[in-house]
Amino acid sequence: MNTDTRNDHPARRTRRALLTGGALLAGAAAAGAGYVLTHADQPIAMADFTDLPRAMRTLERLRTTPLHTRSGWDLAQVLHHSAQSIEYSLDGFPHLKPAWFRASLGRTAFAVFSARGKMSHGLEEPIPGAPAIASGQPLDAAVDHLMSALERFERHRSALAPHFAYGALGKPEYTRAHLMHLANHWELVDAG
Repeated sequence: MNTDTRNDHPARRTRRALLTGGALLAGAAAAGAGYVLTHADQPIAMADFTDLPRAMRTLERLRTTPLHTRSGWDLAQVLHHSAQSIEYSLDGFPHLKPAWFRASLGRTAFAVFSARGKMSHGLEEPIPGAPAIASGQPLDAAVDHLMSALERFERHRSALAPHFAYGALGKPEYTRAHLMHLANHWELVDAG
């Protein structure tokens, strides 16, 4: 053991802490990535969003049976926000979290959500850098926007843009992320 405190300058302690922390985060990210691969078949917690066709049928029903949100954004805002997320997965997000975050904490968060089959996030938090979505917009236009985004995503065959927080996701992972995202927002939707 080194007892020479001259070599233990605060900058060296900080560098050691960062290196140790980075190694721990990298290990967590690797473990999280394996967790996603081994638990990706876990069903999504809300039956209306277990796959893309079922999600589209759920959204199509809004044309004849409009619903409302209990709190937070109105339903049209939720649908436009969800469409933004899907479009950004195709075209690129306006702002990305730092690479170290996406490769570690973000990837691990996605692994946990995927294993649970359920996402939880701030239900009124806009996508970083996305334009604000005004309240009071027509519901039919919001349904059309989200359905169009889902159809475009379903047809997409090339590489997808990295998620702003989760990093690189393949098509099955992104599909799961979008479905869990919709289901999470749907927790505040009802007929009342």
